[in-house]
Amino acid sequence: MDELLTPAEMGQADALAGNAQALMDAAGRAVARAVRLRYAPCPTLVLAGPGNNGGDGHVAAAYLRQAGWAVRVRAWNEASVAEVERAALVIDAIFGAGLARDITPEVAALLRAARRLVAVDVPSGLDGATGAVRGYAPQAELTVTFFRAKPGHYLYPGRGLCGELALRDIGLPATVLEEIKPQTWLNSPALWRLPARAPTAHKYAAGDVTVLCGTMPGAARLACAGARRAGAGMVTLAADAPFIPPEAGLIVCAEPLETLLRDARRRVWVCGPGLGKQAGEKLAQLLAAGRTVVADADALTAYTGTPEKLCGAAVITPHEGEFNRVFGPPRQDRLSAARAAARHTGAVTVLKGADTIIAAPDGRAAINANAPAYLASGGTGDVLAGLIAALLAQEMPAFEAACAAVWLHGAAASEAGPGMLAEDLPARLGPLMAALRKESWIEP
Repeated sequence: MDELLTPAEMGQADALAGNAQALMDAAGRAVARAVRLRYAPCPTLVLAGPGNNGGDGHVAAAYLRQAGWAVRVRAWNEASVAEVERAALVIDAIFGAGLARDITPEVAALLRAARRLVAVDVPSGLDGATGAVRGYAPQAELTVTFFRAKPGHYLYPGRGLCGELALRDIGLPATVLEEIKPQTWLNSPALWRLPARAPTAHKYAAGDVTVLCGTMPGAARLACAGARRAGAGMVTLAADAPFIPPEAGLIVCAEPLETLLRDARRRVWVCGPGLGKQAGEKLAQLLAAGRTVVADADALTAYTGTPEKLCGAAVITPHEGEFNRVFGPPRQDRLSAARAAARHTGAVTVLKGADTIIAAPDGRAAINANAPAYLASGGTGDVLAGLIAALLAQEMPAFEAACAAVWLHGAAASEAGPGMLAEDLPARLGPLMAALRKESWIEP
């Protein structure tokens, strides 16, 4: 159930399934059941809107009454702030995920008055396609949605406003997805399979990764650590001057880039972490040579306002500041902006953040939701760049490699726990990858 449906696609699913009344009854029953599981009976007010969401609210109220709850239903344009304030629990069934306009100040005042709030589908005012707030959206303790979640449930600020997300089956057949053909997913191991190493494989068969090193060698070393732990057979740090790194197994090479490019085995490169002002020139050389490149950090900043110069990269990994510099601000629709960047450059675009988006040039996109807040720490992006490169070197397709790397990165951070450093991540990749490979052999 990792597909994410836009509000329009969810409407299409409802239409394909037919029997709207049965679906509304199932949705209302699901809301009532979710409320009863979380709360003790209490005076409850259902704020009902004019559409299907309001209908779901009416049905939920009926099921709660059958269970002995004291429930009142008020139309959204007839309720008063005082009524909302008196209710111990408010069920927000005013507007669903497809809201196309900002909510009015009057509706906002009602929602602000709620002490505890359960949202049907989304908190009213939340755009289900983008996670953006249309004027105002309340903080829900629980959001109950149906069949498939929506991008706005996982994109901030929507993700933070939904509270606990309860996804419930209401009888819609999964076969409707064959007609809809969704292009957005919640990132998870269901989307990809890690490459397996043959028993007879040698180190070059497992892939060769070269990381360019510049004025800040620590960043490049972190990328190398990510690549080595993620299974690349050979990892080289290409530095301007030779030095002995503390890591015994890390190869350092000080030959000119032109010389290194003569070695056809050096297929996958990381360009940007700590590279400084030479990043743009070196990235151009790599792309001209037809190499598979993960472009990060300084390699992105070097092309401020000229995203076309990134064409030819396999994966680009901007955080929001870098994205703004290269492509312009994504404003309230980061998902569409990431897709547009991928389309424009031909590179899988990893728009990093609390809700990292991985977008492919063909329109596919995944939203990542497993990364803890303490992953926002210096150097973690360098580890991610190396991790992506290692999976590319092992011949994973670019979109799947980026999705897998982002998920593993988040999972490693969760394993490391609060107070983690970027240096803590690589060592946790091996056990995570081993567990995933073991599970992938289990037949359903």
